[in-house]
Amino acid sequence: MTSNITILPADTYTVINKTILNNNDRKLITMLYQPIIGYMAVSLYFTLIDDLDKLEILSDDLTHHHLMSTMQLKLEDIVESREKLEAVGLLKTFYKKGNINHYVYLIYSPISAHEFFNHPILNIVLYNNLGKIEYDKLINYYKIPRLNLKDYIDITSSFNNVFTPVAGKTLDINDDLVKKNSNLLQLNNLINFDLLISSIPKEMINEKCFTEETKYLINCLAYTYKIDESVMTSLVRDSINEKGLIDKTYLRKNCRNYYQFEEGGKLPTLIYNKQPDYLKKPEGDNSKWAKMVYTFENVSPYDYLKAKYKGAEPTSRDLKLVENLLCDQKLSPGVVNVLLAYVLKINNQKLNKNYIETIVGQWKRLNIETVEDAMKITEKEHKKLKKIINKEEPKKKINKEETLPAWFNKELDRQEPTKEEKDELNKILEELI
Repeated sequence: MTSNITILPADTYTVINKTILNNNDRKLITMLYQPIIGYMAVSLYFTLIDDLDKLEILSDDLTHHHLMSTMQLKLEDIVESREKLEAVGLLKTFYKKGNINHYVYLIYSPISAHEFFNHPILNIVLYNNLGKIEYDKLINYYKIPRLNLKDYIDITSSFNNVFTPVAGKTLDINDDLVKKNSNLLQLNNLINFDLLISSIPKEMINEKCFTEETKYLINCLAYTYKIDESVMTSLVRDSINEKGLIDKTYLRKNCRNYYQFEEGGKLPTLIYNKQPDYLKKPEGDNSKWAKMVYTFENVSPYDYLKAKYKGAEPTSRDLKLVENLLCDQKLSPGVVNVLLAYVLKINNQKLNKNYIETIVGQWKRLNIETVEDAMKITEKEHKKLKKIINKEEPKKKINKEETLPAWFNKELDRQEPTKEEKDELNKILEELI
């Protein structure tokens, strides 16, 4: 953990390449990893690779100021990006304290597309971040065409049919040579395996039942489906086959079925997710509009809703409504926040399901994915409604401005926010992020 370590621009680092990278790896990182970790983390990964020598094995000692200058990023953004790379297994970091602290960054390859799409966590997060249409495009891109070889005969030559054996001494195996290495997604242990294994009768399991690979899968499934040790023990027992080994496919299915039964058929909850990086507005704009966008992008729908409840737990009805927007309607988290803010504001702090579904239908047809697009379409539609009302009741002066969200001011992006508005925005950010 690096949370207690203060990093400075003068601190040095060395990059060590622990793998062999090719163009396919670069494409995998851009297509599969970037929707999860964001473009800044991907940029840091490739920048560290560019720091390597001509043989792409080892870098010189460099300062973190070098990274800041090269990437034009703040140090805290670089650290956040580094932690994302560590979390998904693309980077390992080692730290040595001194007068000038030194870091060693070990570079690893991405896992293969087959491993990624069958990973119990990465696969689900990718689907949640991209949505079904983009996810299916990726699946089709990496699908191998199947050729029916039923009428063909395998005539492939074997080594001993082509080459003649030569007598000679056996050479020692050298483990120091470069090879392709990938690293596991980093996840804290959620399951006490000593307790889990001891609760299963020994006669039920093979000595090879709980390999490190199997434990990793169980831990990932516990995280994905929010399963505690007692329930996981039961699911593991139900997944042991006649050989005393865990059927991994059956275990995945058992965990998924358990979650969907508990959650009324829903997929793993997304209400705690924030807007994915690739749908966020670039930073640098300090207008009030940009601050509102930033707030909606960097708060999960759950935290936003909880703030509206003054810190209390939202009702199960409202949570299910939000989860429906994310899971079934496939709205992005930031867009859901804008929708919640708008409906609560104009509907006396009530979430009317029918009214929300009407708005969602329009937004889906217009392919609204970003916070800015959601804010603009809401403003546009409200202006239409206001014109209709004013036309129908020309003699009655109607003031709807007080019912509108804060971004419904056409001069908003040109006005300097007041002190009260700044305080309100800062309070929102402090409470929600």
